[in-house]
Amino acid sequence: MTIQEAQQQVDTWIKTVGVRYFGELTNLGILMEEVGELSRLMVRTYGEQSFKESDKGRELADEMADVLWVLICLANQTGVDLTAALEKNFEKKNIRDASRHRNNEKLL
Repeated sequence: MTIQEAQQQVDTWIKTVGVRYFGELTNLGILMEEVGELSRLMVRTYGEQSFKESDKGRELADEMADVLWVLICLANQTGVDLTAALEKNFEKKNIRDASRHRNNEKLL
């Protein structure tokens, strides 16, 4: 699935199953919640925190997909073409960071 196809499929789902989009600020809050859930799982999986009973059964891929879903909703609501935005972001990073990371002693 391409990013463009994902944006279209989310839009179709929202307008049929989900009835309508939540407001942009509501979706921003939901995005922060989903990022928090992803963060909690990452900290427990790769960090020093131990798992809680409520963490059982949660999957990293699913938490990442939840974040992506809400981000796509926000892009759709605000008229952002995520494919074009990502391509532009690559251009920016390729210009700005062309040699920056190769010269970073912390990464060697």
